[in-house]
Amino acid sequence: MPHIWKPSVTVAAIIERDGRFLLIEEETSEGIRLNQPAGHLDPHESLQEAVVREAMEETAHEFVPEALVGMYMSRYMSRSRGTDVTYLRFTFCGRPGRELDRPLDHGIIRTLWMTREEMAACRERHRSPIVLQCVDDYLAGKRTPLALLHTHESVYDRALTLKTDVT
Repeated sequence: MPHIWKPSVTVAAIIERDGRFLLIEEETSEGIRLNQPAGHLDPHESLQEAVVREAMEETAHEFVPEALVGMYMSRYMSRSRGTDVTYLRFTFCGRPGRELDRPLDHGIIRTLWMTREEMAACRERHRSPIVLQCVDDYLAGKRTPLALLHTHESVYDRALTLKTDVT
């Protein structure tokens, strides 16, 4: 049977406050790295729902997405898997909400607020070159309205919803 190629869909949040960006320091297979709050799209989840959830899980901050900064595709050789992995990342910007009293997701060491210059000074610690590129795109004013993103339920999802409503 031939291998079916499928990219890993991820989301990320650009959260800026007073010229500083909320980042996470996380444990990875490549060591401790800096990243935006980010993670994988889960089944039955919209892109916006995913980025709100990931921001909450990784930073304990509420996040209100306001625009899409960009879509980024990158390929990496995974040392741990020994295979090429393609990531398709949707990066959102928005307002930070309240900071809640809750533990950070497994593997997240801490959160920190950094300026663009502080981030540039430690590029070698970034999870990916996309981390700084997303901030630069945000600072350049790149924005796409959320209204351009659509999530459609499948026929299967609607059937489950109807069945649940009837019972």
